[in-house]
Amino acid sequence: MDVYQQLKSSALTALDLHRAQIDNYSDQQVRSLVGEAMMRSAAELGVQEQALPLVETVLDDLLGLGPLEPLLRDSAVSEIMVNRFDQIFVERAGQLRKSDLQFQNEASVKRAIERIVTPLGRRIDESSPMVDARLLCGSRVNAVIPPLALDGSCITIRKFSSQRLYLQNLIEMGSCTEGMAGFLQLAVRLRMNIVISGGTGSGKTTLLNILADSITEHERVITIEDAAELNIPQSNQVRLEARPANQEGEGQVSIRQLVINALRMRPDRIIVGECRSGESLDMLQAMNTGHSGSMTTLHANKPRDAVRRLETMVLMAGMELPLLAIRQQIVSAVNIIVQVNRTLGGKRRITSITEIQGLEGDVVQLAELWCWNESRQQHVATGEIPKFAEQLNSEDKASVLSVCVADNELTCLSEHMFGANL
Repeated sequence: MDVYQQLKSSALTALDLHRAQIDNYSDQQVRSLVGEAMMRSAAELGVQEQALPLVETVLDDLLGLGPLEPLLRDSAVSEIMVNRFDQIFVERAGQLRKSDLQFQNEASVKRAIERIVTPLGRRIDESSPMVDARLLCGSRVNAVIPPLALDGSCITIRKFSSQRLYLQNLIEMGSCTEGMAGFLQLAVRLRMNIVISGGTGSGKTTLLNILADSITEHERVITIEDAAELNIPQSNQVRLEARPANQEGEGQVSIRQLVINALRMRPDRIIVGECRSGESLDMLQAMNTGHSGSMTTLHANKPRDAVRRLETMVLMAGMELPLLAIRQQIVSAVNIIVQVNRTLGGKRRITSITEIQGLEGDVVQLAELWCWNESRQQHVATGEIPKFAEQLNSEDKASVLSVCVADNELTCLSEHMFGANL
């Protein structure tokens, strides 16, 4: 028997001996208990130095997610992609690279998936071969197993930074300007309804978390998600999470049902992690019925595409509303669309802040307040004044105008200095 198997055997023995107490131990206490048992076994065998790197591996295999554990501990890794048991890719600083780590076999990947979903009351098997879940650290997980995954079970983990980000961090990273950050902060405080639009991995959820920092402490916030990942700092909040059907196909609770229920919970604001289907209609109605200041995200490449996607998702609610009525709902509900994109180099940035200004005939009128100028590689204030400012009191109106005008003056100065037609 090799050293790894001997250490694993002693670890299993320690777990068996302390089976009655383990339920009351924290993960760290269990790892410490089993680690000490393995080191005692290594000392008896006279292989302490050889055992040191193996102890962590055994602990990860028995108590964690195997080879994924060191990647989860690595703060530089933002995404982990298991294509099959012997092929793991990671994203660091926006760049994808193949990892040297791998699982032992297909069965070990399935065991890791079971460890993720079982504590959450979710299931994955041949009858339900896909699952969305989350780790204790808040990271989002998607898993697919055969027969859908042809080359073997695959896992995708989206990690979230342990360090909380703020608007100032976005400014420092070049994701937005001070004027854009100031405007978004004001828009949240003034209870504008905001939709964050972007592609997969573009930073929608991160931005939603950041904007939620501007919600005042006295407001009651209800968050609704498919797999909980939002981290809202307000103390007066209720977090709701959708539930899939059980093995009998019963007990499913959809995001749409949660949105409808949230209206009975006296919310000041409703935040839906992502609108994907018919819940968009209920979200728009909530925004239209006294729950201003609500926010959500959706997948779209441009602000205009975001409007079209909203229309499509409302039609998915099965209400058979005429398109004009849907557009009227969107125009009266949504104030601001914030577009986020991810560059080929992995950098995330806000590329547009757009106001929905109304309907002209049956066309939704959009006014871009800020955009990203690709040729100049800088954010540009268009000089457009938000229409909603007309309904504000004089103090708030002055605040909105000041951030818009200040950034526009910088744009005009840049244009004068460089002679560029922005």
